[in-house]
Amino acid sequence: MLPTLRQLQYLKLLAEHRSFSRAAEAAHVTQPTLSAGVQELERILGAPVVDRGRAGVILTAAGEEAVARAEAILAQTEDLVQAARSAGQPLAGRFRLGVIPTIAPFLLPKALPALRRRYPKLRLFLREDLTGRLIALLKTGALDAALIALPYDVTGLQWAEVEEDELLAAFPANHPLGAEPAVAPERLEAEGLILLEDGHCLREHALAACGLPDAKSRDEAAFAATSLPTLVQMVGSGLGVSFLPAMAVHAGLADAAAVAVRPLAADHPARQIVVAWRAGSSRAAEGRLLAELFADAGRGGG
Repeated sequence: MLPTLRQLQYLKLLAEHRSFSRAAEAAHVTQPTLSAGVQELERILGAPVVDRGRAGVILTAAGEEAVARAEAILAQTEDLVQAARSAGQPLAGRFRLGVIPTIAPFLLPKALPALRRRYPKLRLFLREDLTGRLIALLKTGALDAALIALPYDVTGLQWAEVEEDELLAAFPANHPLGAEPAVAPERLEAEGLILLEDGHCLREHALAACGLPDAKSRDEAAFAATSLPTLVQMVGSGLGVSFLPAMAVHAGLADAAAVAVRPLAADHPARQIVVAWRAGSSRAAEGRLLAELFADAGRGGG
């Protein structure tokens, strides 16, 4: 006898909520029904998957392994259902798209109106989050695709390019660097570099593209911004200098403060914007369609 999809779903929800009552509520069943399903799963597997204690539900080693495999099976099953529903109708029905915060406010306003016009049957659900968390959600099937920036470890994913996004030097409007046609990265480092906080891939992209070490590797006290708008305000207030993606500058972000931008005197300082999805996903064709639409929006089309 094999486990049922329902039993695997119960286990997945139990792992997420760590409570039989909350997992049952999420599954829209009674607690005895969910408990019986988990017990039957344990009989089929021949091993306990959870420890039931006063502190709550704790997965056993067998349970952890079963959850990992259940997530993959459920994701593939959902892919099968979505593929059948949208056969011959790409980007129809539900589509869950992740997007990183250094892209979302600059590209989505241009792309979403065109997306709604071309695919009126699409029900798009957006989640804005950092790259690492979006990739984890992609791999578990909680997202269908994600709009992210490379380089990043995308093992287990496939992707289609949207555009290359140039990285620019940013400094206060009255700064002496404004007299230079292009700014060497070393000049920025010497002027007090402000970066986004850890977790934002733009931080690593900028430093790697310019051949600079991470601030964590230097004995320096450095400011860190939580978002690009905050970063622009810090630079405009004279707290230091930084990098900005051209996508954000073209969208008018640098106009919000007394900030000037110049090209970087470096070898190809840019990040690669892509739409990524799970390798083997049935949503691959739709991911490519999204990449094409986002690319067109970035060029000013629609």
